[in-house]
Amino acid sequence: GEVIAKEARKLIEAGRHTLLLDLRATRIINSIGISLLLEVLEHTLEVKGTLAFCSLTPSIAKTFQIMGLAQYTRIFPDRVTALTELLPSQ
Repeated sequence: GEVIAKEARKLIEAGRHTLLLDLRATRIINSIGISLLLEVLEHTLEVKGTLAFCSLTPSIAKTFQIMGLAQYTRIFPDRVTALTELLPSQ
């Protein structure tokens, strides 16, 4: 979680304001992980950016709903859908 938060800060500082976190390999997120994701969300909102997630397990999706993360982020079923929605048409 700390690595994700650190990398997200670097990307935001470099001018990237749309972040997609693919949680395909994540089975559970504890309170520390949620806290770090909230920190990333806060930084993203400060720059009027978008934080998005994809490939959530049902339990993580429910946790995001309960914790309010889903209210301020975008959630996609998979990476292809997320990239299609998030990347501008060329």
